[in-house]
Amino acid sequence: MPNPVGTLLPADENFTHQVTETFAAVGTTDPAWTEKVCAMAMANDGSLQIGFGLGKYTNRNVMDAYAALSRGKEQLTVRASRRLSPQPDVTSVGPIHYEIVEPLKAVRFRLEANDTQPIAFDWLFEAVVPPFAEERTHLLRDYRVMADLVRYHQIGTASGWIELDGERFEMTPDTWTSTRDHSWGVRYDVGIPPADVEPNEGIPAGAGFMMIWCPVLMTLPDNQQYGMHLHFTWFSMPGLEQKMVTSRIEFENGSEIAINDIQPRLQFDPANRRLLGGELDCTLADGSQRTLTIEVMADTGIQLGAGLYFGFDGHHHGEWRGELNLEGERIADCSTPEMARRLHQIRDTVVRVTDNTTRAVGVGNCQPIAYGPWPDIGLADDPWM
Repeated sequence: MPNPVGTLLPADENFTHQVTETFAAVGTTDPAWTEKVCAMAMANDGSLQIGFGLGKYTNRNVMDAYAALSRGKEQLTVRASRRLSPQPDVTSVGPIHYEIVEPLKAVRFRLEANDTQPIAFDWLFEAVVPPFAEERTHLLRDYRVMADLVRYHQIGTASGWIELDGERFEMTPDTWTSTRDHSWGVRYDVGIPPADVEPNEGIPAGAGFMMIWCPVLMTLPDNQQYGMHLHFTWFSMPGLEQKMVTSRIEFENGSEIAINDIQPRLQFDPANRRLLGGELDCTLADGSQRTLTIEVMADTGIQLGAGLYFGFDGHHHGEWRGELNLEGERIADCSTPEMARRLHQIRDTVVRVTDNTTRAVGVGNCQPIAYGPWPDIGLADDPWM
């Protein structure tokens, strides 16, 4: 019997192969292998926001996606999942579509009118700065690699339209900001947690974990624009402090200035752990310091739990749901403590960022987590993510 190779795809015509396989297969059999895009677009005044995610799980024969809208405390979400074969190169799931218009410069996100929720949109992301690769994510638990993936993010504007309950809203580049990221590799939180392995205890009891991931489009007083990516993780427990900062200022010509340290002074609502705002004291690569003021623009915010991040009502990314599965819900108030726990903390939060040194002001997407006890800012030991 000859050694099998993957199905030939149109991409195999190109001189872009990296492993001894066709583009229908990946270089590992790990069922957690994922290629994923995640994006959002926001009205600069925080009044309306949409979100999008699409994941390809080659070794699970699954592609899934979500499209969501947030207005105030309300969120409408459409989720779709399909059998990957025989179209592994088609980036659509039911009414949800992802299209590369111009590589690394323009991407189209589309939700057709559907019977699941009364929302639809057609949104074109156009880059202001080029994409920037982030630090590789590599997580090891005992002897197994739990995650090994690369990611790039990009900051730009949005144009197009949104329909909600039959009403149409226009998006224009001067009034809407958009961010996106694209990652691939072995990813955490894929599929139903296996029952026949040692349980993962996660963050120890009594420990605190804080994170933000925040791409921002900044505008100087002379109207010049640049990007800023704010990202830190901070783990705190008695006798141990660990903080990792991978942040920078990003320019149109591809150059960057590293932000080597961030001292956060953020506030969260203790009832639902939603970010309320605060300040970040930043130290740049040359030793200079800047303070950034973070303002949360509105109650809007796409709750990523409804897109299956960290699971939702027993379902997870990459889970087999059949040939085609469509579902969704309309949640009137995502901010109640009970609903916040159902949806988890992480959400696309519209923030305004002011650089108190340069007087630049920007709009961006802040994804925050504040887990466990942070007594200095009034958060009790409440172990939920």
